[in-house]
Amino acid sequence: MAGRFDPLTRAAVRGGRTDVPAGRASTAGSGAGERRWTPDGPVDLGLTLGPLRRGPADPTFRVTPDGSVWRTARTPQGPATLRVSRAGEQVHAEAWGPGADWFLEQLPVLLGAGDDPAAFVPRHRLVHASHRRRPGLRLTRTGLVLESLIPTVLEQKVTADEAYRAWRRLVRQYGEPAPGPAGPGLYVMPAPATWAMIPSWDWHKAGVDAKRSAAIVRAARVANRLEEAAVMDLPEAVRRLEAVPGIGPWTSAETLQRSNGHPDAITTGDLHLPGIVGYALVGDRDADDAAMLELLAPYAGQRHRAARLILLAGRTPPRRTPRMPRGDIGRL
Repeated sequence: MAGRFDPLTRAAVRGGRTDVPAGRASTAGSGAGERRWTPDGPVDLGLTLGPLRRGPADPTFRVTPDGSVWRTARTPQGPATLRVSRAGEQVHAEAWGPGADWFLEQLPVLLGAGDDPAAFVPRHRLVHASHRRRPGLRLTRTGLVLESLIPTVLEQKVTADEAYRAWRRLVRQYGEPAPGPAGPGLYVMPAPATWAMIPSWDWHKAGVDAKRSAAIVRAARVANRLEEAAVMDLPEAVRRLEAVPGIGPWTSAETLQRSNGHPDAITTGDLHLPGIVGYALVGDRDADDAAMLELLAPYAGQRHRAARLILLAGRTPPRRTPRMPRGDIGRL
């Protein structure tokens, strides 16, 4: 749900919030392409781009003290680095690499220009309060499927720490340094052909079991077909992704929330989300998917946005079972 559930930071991470300091970013230069864009309403960079961050040490995402958000991607034109910051009412972006022009062209939709927050009508007091406190929440749309699909597959049925650790290790080992002046530590994720060629022992060292690694390899082999889903309607996009063995409703929803920015791409099959929604809205911590979907029925067309606002409100049920144990099959 636009950000992995973390038992330490709880709903804040799960709601897709990343803290971006208030600062004045200077121009990095160094041959960058530039663009300035004035949104038609408030845009919170941390809330809008936060779902793209896979843990605090994500090698493809960085927030700096001057208030800049750095992000890398393997665009249709090649690898690229994007730096985004606020400049008064404007957003200032710089980009480097073969895919720089594509990144800058996509800047408005990345920051929610294709989103329509006015279509959302709160139906519960908690949702209304969360919505009112976050006028800058926009649903990002990256237009890139595989970059969200692969880390989502890594998150299947493991703890957040395990998934983030695997993502960091594989991107640093098989990706490439980010173009531009970002400095060491920022990487572009591997190309589809590279994902498909990772040997079994490196998946194992990264703590990724055979089921998840096989799903990623299958997806990488049909990457072009999957990328077409970025411009499809939600039902058609879901069918395209779930045609790949190992990709089910949970994975497709978590992917399309980012790649397509669809406000109704609600996550089902999640261990925590139904209980959080049920507890926040009616005090039912034992709600299942059916109960959650019934509670969110008044938000038809906007269920993903409603769920994010519920998660960001931070009203989660008290823990009554031990945390899921952290494992590392790479040590076996």
